[in-house]
This record gives sequence, C-alpha cells and structure tokens, in this order.
Amino acid sequence: MRLPPLVGLPTDSTLQGHHRFLMAGEKYVRALVDGAAVTPVMLPSLQPALPAGDWLGRLHGLLLTGAVSNIEPHHYPGGQTWPGNLHDAARDAGAFSLLEHALRIDLPVLAICRGFQELNVALGGSLHPRLHRVEGLHDHREDSAASAESQYGPAHSISLVAGGWLSHWHGSRSAVVNSVHGQGVAVLADGLVAEAHADDGLVEAARSHRHGFVLGVQWHPEWRVTHNPFYHAVFRAFGDACRQRQRLQQDSP
Repeated sequence: MRLPPLVGLPTDSTLQGHHRFLMAGEKYVRALVDGAAVTPVMLPSLQPALPAGDWLGRLHGLLLTGAVSNIEPHHYPGGQTWPGNLHDAARDAGAFSLLEHALRIDLPVLAICRGFQELNVALGGSLHPRLHRVEGLHDHREDSAASAESQYGPAHSISLVAGGWLSHWHGSRSAVVNSVHGQGVAVLADGLVAEAHADDGLVEAARSHRHGFVLGVQWHPEWRVTHNPFYHAVFRAFGDACRQRQRLQQDSP
C-alpha cells in the first residue's frame, strides 16, 4: 500500500512581537488532507531562498497558497506599492525559487490567489496592483469588517472556458466563487491559457499548456473544500495528479 503523496507549500514570514515566524494557513493544510488526500509538507521561506531543488525531488506536488501580503512590485512591469501595502520578500524569494524548479521538473502545481499571481509573474506576466482602480473592473476585495463565513462566501459568477479542465471537472460552463483579492492578472503570461473569467473580463483561472498539471485560480477553493463540489473537484484533480507523479517516481528504475 502506497503512502499518500507529499505536497509542499511555502510559508509566509510574519512578524510576531520581536521575532519572525514562518507559517501557513490551516485552511490550505486542511484542504490538502481532506480535499486532495495528500500529506502536506511546509517549506520554509527564507531570504535568500533555500535551494528548492533539494526538496522538490522528494515531493509529488506543490501548492502555492494565498497570503495577506502582495508580491513586491519590482518583480513585474507596472508594479506599484502604497502605504499599508504588505509585502513579504522571503515569501517572494521562496515561491519563485520553488516555481522555477517545479516547472523545470514538471511537478504538479496548484496555485491559489497570491499563488496564481506568483505563477503568472514567474512566467513573465503582469498584475493589476489595485483592481478597484482599473476602469471597467469590479472591486474584487472582501469586506474587511465581515465574518470569515461572509468573506469566503459566494461572491460572483465566473465563465469556464469550453473544453477546459474546469468546465470538464464541473460539468458546466459557469460557477460561483468567492472573491478575496485586491490584485489580479493584467497580462497573462505566455505559456498560460485562460480557464475562467469573471464577468468583468478578469482572468480568474489559467493553466499551463506546457506542463502536465499546472493550474492557477484567483479564488479560494480551499475554503470548506469538501462542502463545495466545484472546489472539491479542483483539489481532487490536483491530488490525482500528485498520485500519478508518485507512481511514476516509485516505479522508475
């Protein structure tokens, strides 16, 4: 009997009192266990980044999580910051290093919210730093005063691209998702193809056409993953890709 696949996820560097702590949101860890049936492995984000190749060869997948911080603006064209905009240079360094090696060895990757933005930037795309200030785009931010249940509740519909992974898994061309982000894709990177759009045209999901399983989504499917069939389908497909990777690694001479 095979043990569950090992899936790495980067940590966020957060100042608590006088000291920095490396942590990951429990909802992502729980979604990997309950939604993908894999074993999470938290990977420390340091600056400079630790050699990612030393870890990834032992893992079967990579989950890039959301975070309270935004990517530092110097990483992409048109980037900007403002007072109160949180950054995490260690997370940037770790995530981009992990992505570089994961894509090189064709490791299954699921990228959520900030993770999707990291994927797009790593491949040469750009972001809207403040979606709510872009003419024609909606305000995709959550109500900061609302409860978590409200913030992560259904917010808007998305259209799923015909013939894409998401429409196939969902069995429909539309879905309703939460919306908890202030930034989003401006220019989609070469190598990524759109999987879903919001009704204002914003790219809500994309996959790589150059790799076996590399998918980014702008919403948060980790939230109560087993209670939402669409969200669960995303994590189940990722888990299946990780199990396939595990079989290939264990069966290779």
